[in-house]
Amino acid sequence: MPDTPPESPKPRGPRGPVLIDLDEAARAPSPAEAPPVPDFSPLAEGAAMGTVAVVATYHPSVLARWFWRLLGALLVTLVSLAAWDYAVDLIATYPPVGYAVTALILAFLLVCVLIVVKELSAFGRLARIDALHRAADTALAEDSLEKARSLTDDLVSLYKGREDTRWGRDRFAARRDEIFDAVGLVHHAENEILAPLDAAARREVEAAARQVAAVTAMVPLALADVAAALTSNLRMIRRIAEIYGGRSGTLGSWRLTRAVFSHLVATGAVAVGDDMLEPIFGAGILAKLSRRFGEGMVNGALTARVGVAAMEVCRPLPFTARRRPAVREIIRTSLTGLFQQDKR
Repeated sequence: MPDTPPESPKPRGPRGPVLIDLDEAARAPSPAEAPPVPDFSPLAEGAAMGTVAVVATYHPSVLARWFWRLLGALLVTLVSLAAWDYAVDLIATYPPVGYAVTALILAFLLVCVLIVVKELSAFGRLARIDALHRAADTALAEDSLEKARSLTDDLVSLYKGREDTRWGRDRFAARRDEIFDAVGLVHHAENEILAPLDAAARREVEAAARQVAAVTAMVPLALADVAAALTSNLRMIRRIAEIYGGRSGTLGSWRLTRAVFSHLVATGAVAVGDDMLEPIFGAGILAKLSRRFGEGMVNGALTARVGVAAMEVCRPLPFTARRRPAVREIIRTSLTGLFQQDKR
């Protein structure tokens, strides 16, 4: 048997770990280089103030208005007849009790008449404010000194008897006869008489904006933010009207509210976002805050915008000599402290 050559030993691989070089393009990114997880949660949009705007600017159809009018008239008639029959039967059966009930009914009717008179006088005051505003526009457009003097006389008469305008009225009267151009006379009246009223109205706007923002951010109850925004805006508009001399009743306040919100909706001003809040609180503020707190900031900012519009509507003179309050300045003053407190 021939000798066979011995088999050569098989080569063995290197002992230890194997290192494989990867190209730069095929290298996996490190966790530090990974993109951030996108946030798909919706940004704060001021849903409460949007709902308030819808409620305030709602206009029912003609058919619906006539339905409620006829229903109200029918109910008033039926209740009046039932009360009258009840009083007559009581007088026939128990005269003392019947006369007492009749007196109560008459007292109730008297109170209703007084309420109607109060509402009518409130509408009259609002109409007087509107007339002064239109007269100021006409006097400035025509540069009529005669119309400007008549306007300022009516303005002084409007605030006659109010202690908070006495000093301004005295200063205006001291230089009234020295001014011989319409623009200068209107500007003088605006600076001297309306300056303290503008400051008081601005404080009301700041307080309402702060209240709406705080309630929205801190009260996690359903519809609580809508109720707070509606009541705060109604109170703010009513207080602004009272400051400028147009004290309004219940119907007058609602009419003012509808007028203010209709103006804001028509101009597209019932919307706010990072473009308004970033210059005040920093870039990307709504993305850094919680959803609820962001809603509070937006609702407060929209309340400030409503307040400035209410000042323009209720003010007897347009903003000419004095600068119209800037919404961003009001937001900065009213909401900065609330934001810093939450941040701490």
